[in-house]
Amino acid sequence: MGGVHPEENKISTNAAIEVFPLPKQAVVFLSQHLGAPATPVVAKGDEVKTGQLIAKAEAFVCANIHSPVTGKVNKIDTMKDIFGFSKTAIVIDVAEKEEWVETVDTTPDIKRDIALSQKEIVDKLKEMGIVGLGGATFPTHIKYMIPEGKKAEYLLINAAECEPYLTSDHRVILDHTEEVLIGISILRKALGVPKAYIGIESNKPEPIARLQEMAKQFEGIEVVPLKVKYPQGAEKQLIYSITRRSVPSGKLPIDVGCVVNNIGTAFSVYEAVQKNKPLIETIMTVTGKSLGINQHNFVVRIGTPFIDLANAIGGIPDDTAKIISGGTMMGKAIANPEGPITKGVSSMLFMSEEEAYRHEEQDCIRCGKCVKACPMGLEPYLFSSLINNGKFQEAADNHLMDCMECGCCLFSCPAHKPLTDEIRLAKTKLRQMQQKK
Repeated sequence: MGGVHPEENKISTNAAIEVFPLPKQAVVFLSQHLGAPATPVVAKGDEVKTGQLIAKAEAFVCANIHSPVTGKVNKIDTMKDIFGFSKTAIVIDVAEKEEWVETVDTTPDIKRDIALSQKEIVDKLKEMGIVGLGGATFPTHIKYMIPEGKKAEYLLINAAECEPYLTSDHRVILDHTEEVLIGISILRKALGVPKAYIGIESNKPEPIARLQEMAKQFEGIEVVPLKVKYPQGAEKQLIYSITRRSVPSGKLPIDVGCVVNNIGTAFSVYEAVQKNKPLIETIMTVTGKSLGINQHNFVVRIGTPFIDLANAIGGIPDDTAKIISGGTMMGKAIANPEGPITKGVSSMLFMSEEEAYRHEEQDCIRCGKCVKACPMGLEPYLFSSLINNGKFQEAADNHLMDCMECGCCLFSCPAHKPLTDEIRLAKTKLRQMQQKK
């Protein structure tokens, strides 16, 4: 149900993944995943190696954090992220010579044999700080700790990459096909299911062909081309498209026998399990129409300042009105370009004034286009009315929290009402109300 067809703008698909230079100083937040912040295990003045544990997960929903560089801890202090929010971070002055921890395999050799048991894989994912790279940054190991009374039947891998402009998943498939499929095999073993399904939009013929050809060498992996429609890659939409199972309101994928991971996560799982490499870098798309042929997909160390990427490609284009982290539908404008890259960052998108311009808001005419576009079957116009009248609980009673903030309602609204922004505000208010209770 629902969905829209925004302009794709996949103008960086031909840009192979490049290794981005190390920063002079890395700012590593203790909270860059869903859940509680990690607890530092280093102090000011400590020497650290690349891949060394620097913050430990002590809460259930949390993830270990490892040093993305070799150097000395300058301080542990409050720093501002790319959106201007203050968070606690470990600041590391980067050494001239990089030294990895001895346990990491830095050779380019591809390892196919999966030696670890089911439980050992889950433990390794926790140890290496693996989180979901589809946007939510949920600690991956928790998904594979199946609750008592639940049963996993499907492992679904999201390779749809339906968000406009983003091409990092596209390039991971093309540049690391075998490693991705080994990572999926590892996850399939960890879950104990006979088959994994890779969902990918049918407008990606080259990645589909590459996956289908290479998958013949692997047991229990099927590539499923999907209809081109945003948000095809959203968790609940992907589950329905492949399994025809619907996740009820307030429930999780495991409630219908499914576990979903992003294709980029599968690559990081391969590196964690087969190469003993923690999650210390992310693959990002640096793009925008103003860049012309200067399009890039970089693998960047966590803690690198955002502005370093702009400087590396010749600076911020003169006509830039907004710099977006994420795509045009679900991404957010960067308020502080000096802020560091975190595990969940997927892109740096430069938008001109013409692209970023928001039309003047007009009165809602109850046309129903937002209802038709909503992939969750919600009523965004109703939420807008309730929210603007301060009726947050009534909005919640109408399943506000089921909204995944995909932006389809805002995209389709002829009155240019900021529906997604209003919903985000209301969800924040509701969480604050719950915390007070």
